[in-house]
Amino acid sequence: MSRPARIGAAAALARLPGWNAVEGRDAIHRTFEFDEFNAAFGFMTRVAMMAETMQHHPEWSNLYGEVSVTLATHEVEGVTERDVIMASFMDQCARSSGAKS
Repeated sequence: MSRPARIGAAAALARLPGWNAVEGRDAIHRTFEFDEFNAAFGFMTRVAMMAETMQHHPEWSNLYGEVSVTLATHEVEGVTERDVIMASFMDQCARSSGAKS
């Protein structure tokens, strides 16, 4: 796989409503809220399967029905098209999994 081009958080955020810039680094962040743990865990499982396929893994944490995600491409120390693809996939999964936000 070739080295991805860094596009920067601002360019990504223009295409990703609901996501925010991470202060102090070129990365994007979003918190997804679900009614219960099983829905949050199901969301994380679907995303994990895609992350393995893409070989592009999020920084994330889970607390009951909340999943906090930060995306950046570590090999370029910033946001790339891979992050936009992953964020869009997460948004789609969250909607279909009943996310509140």
